Amino acid sequence: MPLSELMVYPMRQDLIRLGFEEARTPEAVEKALSRPGTILVAVNSACGCSGASLRPGLALALKGPLRPDHLVTVFAGQDVEATAKAREYFVGYPPSSPSVALLKNGTLVFMLERHQIKDRTPEEIAADLHRAFEAHCTSPASP
Repeated sequence: MPLSELMVYPMRQDLIRLGFEEARTPEAVEKALSRPGTILVAVNSACGCSGASLRPGLALALKGPLRPDHLVTVFAGQDVEATAKAREYFVGYPPSSPSVALLKNGTLVFMLERHQIKDRTPEEIAADLHRAFEAHCTSPASP
């Protein structure tokens, strides 16, 4: 059963403030993930230990010299159908919340799963994302 929107609102806002576009329906996911270029997909989660590290890790990563062309988020356990649709793009990976995927022209090129987020600092998570951005992204970060 989904949590109260009042409880997850601050967690949603953490990513929206960073410039993430919320995709709350399967149709919105399909539209957002069908764009060309690089797309960072954050599967947000109310999980205290992992979600609380992921969101600051994303903030740090997006301050680096390169960033994906598009930022999209779905919320596991809240927007169930949208999250299931996003996970269809994460070929070869089981469902994981929170998690982060990097797509390039619709193809998964990098995945950071919950077990790679849990018990790690935001700085460690950002370092993993920076390496993925360096390997796959060409857009400069905003000043």
